[in-house]
Amino acid sequence: MIHITTHLRKMQTALNAANQAQYVLPIVNILDFKEEIQLNDWVGKHIGIAFTNHIHCIATGKKIKKTYGEGLSYDAWLSSPLGNPAIINPELSRIHEGIALRDKEWEEKHHNQPHFVYLSRTSSVKVGVTRSTNLYSRWIDQGATEGIVLAFTPYRQLAGLIEVALKDHMADKTAWQTMLKGECTDTVALTIHKDRMLELLPSSYESFFSDDDTVHQIHYPVLQLPKKPKSLKLDSQPAIDKRLVGIKGQYLIFEDDSVFNIRSHAGYEVEISVE
Repeated sequence: MIHITTHLRKMQTALNAANQAQYVLPIVNILDFKEEIQLNDWVGKHIGIAFTNHIHCIATGKKIKKTYGEGLSYDAWLSSPLGNPAIINPELSRIHEGIALRDKEWEEKHHNQPHFVYLSRTSSVKVGVTRSTNLYSRWIDQGATEGIVLAFTPYRQLAGLIEVALKDHMADKTAWQTMLKGECTDTVALTIHKDRMLELLPSSYESFFSDDDTVHQIHYPVLQLPKKPKSLKLDSQPAIDKRLVGIKGQYLIFEDDSVFNIRSHAGYEVEISVE
């Protein structure tokens, strides 16, 4: 029996040599990192998650009653670099001009860096943006089963502008229920989608197009996909006690089709038991 108390953070992810998603849960006491727990081995086991009714802001450690963004207090959401508007809308970033939206040092590190524009197959084929060091983790976080690089840019805003130029032609959001059920109805090859998207882009972006047409496959530690996913929220259901049958995206999947989004509960203190 495993017993753990932690303030939740998004699961850390990586892709192994067999193209399987690997999941790690950071164990945190308010803001202090303690250790990491490998989660893939938990699939098939009985899991208990009990909310202690304590939530702490992931930026400041302040005790709060509700979160904004992903685990932030309201003040931090308005001021912290973790609430930077360019995280959601990359085209807003201006740090490559020396103009910071929130925190110059943080934005230099995270946004004034090479970025990929990519296509991925989730609930549909979608376009997205991520730092060049974060590609596989980004695909895994959204539950993608395939991904391909569309363009490579020297900074975030440019990647965001390419994404914006394609939003009228392709989705940029994931329908979480469809993703979890594995029911993407778009079966067209990503290479064909890529060629079509590149044709739609203005010639001014041509020098950033990627010649790499590798389609990356991603497999998940899943014994059983949910037929009718039902989201569990700790605010309304503070105790979960079920058999874990899979992990996909940032979701734990249980045998009764209920699912639990770890990332959306960032900052929540929970007691976890594994039989």
